[in-house]
Amino acid sequence: MDTNHQSNIKLSKTEKKFLRKQIKARNTLLRHEGIDAVSYATQSLVVANGGLGNSVSRKQLLPVLEKCGLVEALLMPPNKPYSFVRYTTTEESRKAYVTLNGKEIVDDLGQKIILYLNFVEKAQWKEMGLQPLPPGLMVVEEIISSEDEKMLLESIIWTEDTDNQNFQKSLKHRRVKHFGYEFHYENNNVDKDKPLPGGIPPHIDTHSAFEDEIVSLSLGSEIVMDFKHPDGVTVQVMLPRRSLLVMTGESRYLWTHGITPRKFDTVQASEHYKSGIITSDIGDLTLSKRGIRTSFTFRKVRHTPCNCSYSSVCDSQRKETPPSFPESDKEASQLEQVYVHRVYEEIAGHFSSTRHTPWPRIVEFLKALPSGSIVADIGCGNGKYLGINKELYMIGCDRSQSLVDICREKQLQAFVCDALAIPVRSGSCDACISIAVIHHFSTAERRVAALQELVRLLRPGGKALIYVWAMEQEYNNQKSKYLKENRISQGKKEISDTSMQGQLVEQMPDANSQDSAASVPSIQEGGCNSRKVTNSELPIHTNRTTFHSQDVLVPWHLKGNLGKDKPVEPFGPIRSHDPGSVFHRYYHVFCDGELEAACQTLSNVSILQSYYDQGNWCVILQKI
Repeated sequence: MDTNHQSNIKLSKTEKKFLRKQIKARNTLLRHEGIDAVSYATQSLVVANGGLGNSVSRKQLLPVLEKCGLVEALLMPPNKPYSFVRYTTTEESRKAYVTLNGKEIVDDLGQKIILYLNFVEKAQWKEMGLQPLPPGLMVVEEIISSEDEKMLLESIIWTEDTDNQNFQKSLKHRRVKHFGYEFHYENNNVDKDKPLPGGIPPHIDTHSAFEDEIVSLSLGSEIVMDFKHPDGVTVQVMLPRRSLLVMTGESRYLWTHGITPRKFDTVQASEHYKSGIITSDIGDLTLSKRGIRTSFTFRKVRHTPCNCSYSSVCDSQRKETPPSFPESDKEASQLEQVYVHRVYEEIAGHFSSTRHTPWPRIVEFLKALPSGSIVADIGCGNGKYLGINKELYMIGCDRSQSLVDICREKQLQAFVCDALAIPVRSGSCDACISIAVIHHFSTAERRVAALQELVRLLRPGGKALIYVWAMEQEYNNQKSKYLKENRISQGKKEISDTSMQGQLVEQMPDANSQDSAASVPSIQEGGCNSRKVTNSELPIHTNRTTFHSQDVLVPWHLKGNLGKDKPVEPFGPIRSHDPGSVFHRYYHVFCDGELEAACQTLSNVSILQSYYDQGNWCVILQKI
């Protein structure tokens, strides 16, 4: 159907539906990608839903397009749900527009998708320049023979006695077995005082735990490993089957490395390409289905402090000693007292000055409530939501006296209390909101207790909106505002669940990769996982970067003379007390599905909606 004549033709119901979806696809591309479609025929088309990000490979899409004419170029940007095709003539592209628009194809996952095509003047895609390998990184191809590979793979017994000390139950995306020392994935470290019988330590990136070199052997299948510098530069490196990855110097100490759990890797389509960086040549990218990869990783335990050249990210050279993860409710309460309550008292003025714009979906929730509803804002901060809907009776509470004082200065109704014990009668509220509060509780039990207290306030049928910070700050190929507002900073080393340690053997069934390490073999499964951290120091997060641990201390850099002049405890979140001081707030960042799972432990609620909103996981629940 030519766009020039659509207005003159009486369309069927099916055609109208298709046209609406085509227009929606065109508007989405313009809004999110800046791709402007044109209403006249050209040699080039943008193919919505026909992209690597939709699990559609070049091998699958190209034959479909070639049925309409000679394809001059097929450009497939990485991680995008669209591609560009350029035909040799306008007639051929017009035929593709008419023939393929609304065509159903099956993607590489076996799911049906529908293509929507629009004409464009040219492929609007800014390619990144070719990045070099991180300094100190080397990939050696065909380091062993296929016979040796077979022998090594057969030597791993994945189903042996699970009662042994060197067996660790599966993580989210891979299985892990330790040989040597037990590796704690929660804090990326080992307990050197508790070696396991008969081996060397497992994989971590903590400077104080291991010597410089990391050596990892890939068996069974190729895989793409991601390397990221603290300044945001990311390179993807292909690790071929039977290759050896060697990391030393900067690539070991400063760059993060990890394997993203997924079923397909974006790789070069050229057959001659083997190892090295995946280029940004979108005319030579396709998808490669992951096989089952096993890796052996070798690291040597360090017995002296690290004196590397990267002091900003080195735990041996760090001046502060972060607190440990709490092992009891008493310790959790003490941690929150120092690293949540006390911090907000100190930064209240500065914090309030940065919290003035209400989030649209929270405003939408409040404005949709019936007039006259009684609403409690638990953890109201400076009260920015208390006056959103004048038709509601809203009251706020917060643990910080200083923030409540700010609310009262604005003539808002607020009082001081703990979110675990709110002095409000049960069943007295029509709705509650809890925005950026639950993630400050340091154990799963305390987070559930805070949710239960929230529900207690609701009448039957009452609703609650809950927001928590997400570990996934990049979702559906879109960076959150938190990452987009990346500021110049010296990043700390990012620790990836999928990186390999010491000698470990890792198996990743969902991501189809297994990893084994050989200074201390261990077998592990990566991904966002909410297991309890024990015997571990809480890592200090680098602001405006991706999270690599769920339990973190997030720095707050105080600006101006806005904090209260109180004495500083010898052990606490404060490095100094002048303007420019750095405070550390405790956070538990939530993984996808974790907030829902916590809500589902409550017996008297149903989840009406869950969604992701600018770096936060959100739930709307209703009291039954």
